Amino acid sequence: MTVKQLEDEPSRAQGLEAEEPEPSRLGAFDVGFLVGILVGEGHFGGDGRQPQVTLRMHTDHEALFRWLTDRVGGRLYGPYHHGGRSYYQWMARGEFLRTRLVPLLDEHLSAAIDGKAARRYREMKERYGL
Repeated sequence: MTVKQLEDEPSRAQGLEAEEPEPSRLGAFDVGFLVGILVGEGHFGGDGRQPQVTLRMHTDHEALFRWLTDRVGGRLYGPYHHGGRSYYQWMARGEFLRTRLVPLLDEHLSAAIDGKAARRYREMKERYGL
């Protein structure tokens, strides 16, 4: 299936963007789960122009991606199928990243939890002036 075909099918996840939930509504479990999944599987970086936090995982984890968009926000892309892999990609960029995810990660992601992830997050913030 091509990207064009996915765009023509609104029921597919391609570019699915839910109304952004308020992070203050996230419970302790939600915050811990979010930080844990981003520490373990996420990427803190950007495209050279804007910062982004990306999570890419196999389509077997669709329920997790639905939870992310429903409970946390962000934007979901996929499913993609190429190179023998099938995956979804969740992204946090723009206003959502700056006003919702960064404050949450500033409060809960530290070197005491995971030094490498905390360093990558800090480097992203420094590079993009967050």
